[in-house]
Amino acid sequence: MKWPERLVQGHLLKRYKRFLADVVLDSGEELTVHCPNTGAMTGCAVADSRVYLLDSHNPKRKYAYTWELVESDSGAMICIHSARANGLVAEALAASRIAPLAAYTNIHREKTLASGSRIDFFLSSPKTALPDCYIEVKSVTLHCGEGIGAFPDAVSTRAVRHIEDLLDLRRQGARVVLLFAVLHEGIDVVRPAAEIDPVYAQTLKLAAEHGLEVLAYKAVINESEIFLADPLPVIL
Repeated sequence: MKWPERLVQGHLLKRYKRFLADVVLDSGEELTVHCPNTGAMTGCAVADSRVYLLDSHNPKRKYAYTWELVESDSGAMICIHSARANGLVAEALAASRIAPLAAYTNIHREKTLASGSRIDFFLSSPKTALPDCYIEVKSVTLHCGEGIGAFPDAVSTRAVRHIEDLLDLRRQGARVVLLFAVLHEGIDVVRPAAEIDPVYAQTLKLAAEHGLEVLAYKAVINESEIFLADPLPVIL
C-alpha cells in the first residue's frame, strides 16, 4: 500500500485517553491527533519519538491528522495503525505473497459465521480440492528485545475467543489460520506473550496441536509505502 500523500512528521509529546496523542510538528506547531490503536502500545508511545501523520483533509473531523508510524530508538519503523493489518493481508493475498495460501482463487473479507462471530478472511477455490480456509489476523508491534515480537500486548479475552472460533471451524473440516501481521521492522521472530496473557498463550499452543496453522509475515515500512513481505518464524 502506498501512502496517498506525503506523511507529515513531528515528535510525540504524549498519548492519552487511548485514542488521542499530542504531537509537535517539525514546523513547531502543536496539535492533537487521532491515535488508531486501542492496545497498550508498549514501546510505541515513547515521548519525543519521531512520528508520521496522515492528513484526512476532512473538515468534519475533530482531529484532522491520524498517527500512522513511529520510529523506535533503534531506528526501526513501526505502524501503530492496527486496522492497517487486514488491508495489508488482503493486498498480500491478492498478490500471492503469502506462499502457504497462494493456491486459493477466491478471497472474501469479514466472513460472518453461523454463531454470529466474524472471521477476517474466508478463502475458497471451487475448482480444486482445497478445503475452505478461514483466517484471523493479529497485528504485532510489541518488541521484547533481541528481535523478538509478542502478542498480545494486554490481556485479551477477545483474541482467545477468536482462536476458539477457528478451532470450531477446524472440527467442521475447514482449514484455519492465525496470521500475525508484524508491523515492527525490528521484529524477526514472533511468540505468544505468555508473561502478559498466559491463557492466550496456552490456548494458542493447544490450538496449534489440533490443526491451527500459525503464520507470521513482516511488513516493509517507509515514508512511501507499507506492505507485507517476508515470512517470520513463530515460536509457540
